[in-house]
Amino acid sequence: MSLPLLFLHGWGQSRQVWEKQRAAFPDATYLNLPGHGGEEDASAWVESMAAQLPDTPSIIIGWSLGGIIAMQLAVEYPEKVAAAALVSTTPSFCSKQGWGHGSSDELFQAFRSGIETNSAKTMSRFFALMFQGDQISRQQFNEIARIAVDRDNPPSEEGLKQGLEMLEKCDLRHQLNQIIQPVLVMHGEQDGVIPVSAGRHLAESMVNSTLLSFDNCGHAPFLSHSEIFNKTLEAWCHKI
Repeated sequence: MSLPLLFLHGWGQSRQVWEKQRAAFPDATYLNLPGHGGEEDASAWVESMAAQLPDTPSIIIGWSLGGIIAMQLAVEYPEKVAAAALVSTTPSFCSKQGWGHGSSDELFQAFRSGIETNSAKTMSRFFALMFQGDQISRQQFNEIARIAVDRDNPPSEEGLKQGLEMLEKCDLRHQLNQIIQPVLVMHGEQDGVIPVSAGRHLAESMVNSTLLSFDNCGHAPFLSHSEIFNKTLEAWCHKI
C-alpha cells in the first residue's frame, strides 16, 4: 500500500469521525472539509481539497459528501487520483425526476431548517440518523459519539450552508463514465440517509468498480462495522 491515502469526511462532521481508522491506517492523511473541524471557510470546495492533495497520485476515501467530492476530484484532477473508495455516497443526493435513489425532501428540509434556526439539536439528530439500521446498543452509540465527534470545533454556519448547497445542486450522474480509476463502493443496506440503491447505481455506472454492502448497517459502516470495513479497505488498497 505505497500510494498515499486521504480520508474525506461528510457534511456536519470532521476528520475526527475516522477515529476507528487511525490505528489501521496510521500514515494516512485525514482532511477537514471547509468550515468543518476548525478549518476556515472556502468558496470553492473541490479546488480547496485538490490544493491539499500531494503531487503523487493518491487513493481517496470519501464518505457521503466527502464521496461526492472524491468523485469530482477523480473527474477534474485525474492525475491526482489513483483510486477512490466511496462510502455511503451518491452521484445525486436529492430525489428528482428520473432519479429515484435520492434522499427524501423531508430529510433535506429538516437539515436546512435546523441550520436556519441554528439548532444544536439538528446535528445530534443527524448523527443519530447515521446509525438507523445498525444493531448497536445505546452504550455502543454513546461511545462512538464520544470518540467520533469533535465537540471543540463544531462546523461553522457558512460551512454547513455551503455543504448543504453542494448536496442540493450536485448531480454527477452523467459524469460517472468519466471515472476510470479503480473504485470500491461501500454502502450499508439499511442506510437511512442515502439509499443503498444509490450505491448500487454508482457501482453499475463506473467501468472499474467493486461493490460491497454491509447488512444490518446504516450510514457509517466505518464506525459501526469498523473491523470488517478496515480489513476490506486495506485488502483493496493493496491491490491498487
